[in-house]
Amino acid sequence: MRDLFLNRAKEGCRLSRTIGEERPEIYRIEAGSDLSLYPRVSMEFEQLITQRYSVRSFRSEHLPETVIHRILAAGHKAPTGCNNQPQRILVLNTDDSIAKLKGCTKCHFDAPTAMLICHNTKESWVRKYDGALSSPVDAAIVATHMMLAAHDLGVGCCWVMHFDPDAMGSAFHIPPHIEPAALLVMGYPSEEAKPLPLHTQTRPLEEVVVYESFPQE
Repeated sequence: MRDLFLNRAKEGCRLSRTIGEERPEIYRIEAGSDLSLYPRVSMEFEQLITQRYSVRSFRSEHLPETVIHRILAAGHKAPTGCNNQPQRILVLNTDDSIAKLKGCTKCHFDAPTAMLICHNTKESWVRKYDGALSSPVDAAIVATHMMLAAHDLGVGCCWVMHFDPDAMGSAFHIPPHIEPAALLVMGYPSEEAKPLPLHTQTRPLEEVVVYESFPQE
């Protein structure tokens, strides 16, 4: 992979073009650039986050190890508090392990593969003001990277919080300091897979974004 830098005369801004094998041309705006000078040159990420949905109907075959590795590698690139990397990921990709999983959650959707993203509380960064742990947030960031990577690879995925953590701990011998945070059930989508109606019901942005300060009550 090599970078080609295209200089722009106006205000000395610079646009970097990365050329690679899988994505022939990916442009990125470098820090300090005037964004108004450049057109939108890539819709790839926006398409990914727009097209992704929670898949609840899967084909029966387990995911191949090469695909699992790429999903795990995406999670491994996620940022964590002080880079402590407290995530612990349990990969379930056999009939026996999936059968155990079904005893821990009703929201398995007969997925052939699953990944339980946990966090090690002993390795977490701790906020000194109130003792809050960053590791649950770290695990969520890792899970998000993995979920998006799965979609990019054509793998359907559903983020599940409806599971019994005690049952999960017993079934898979999870130590007390390793806490399950998110379950990703996944596999190749079946022909019947489609988004639920709720998927497109998004609140207006002005209802969820506040600028500068929350209003005084």
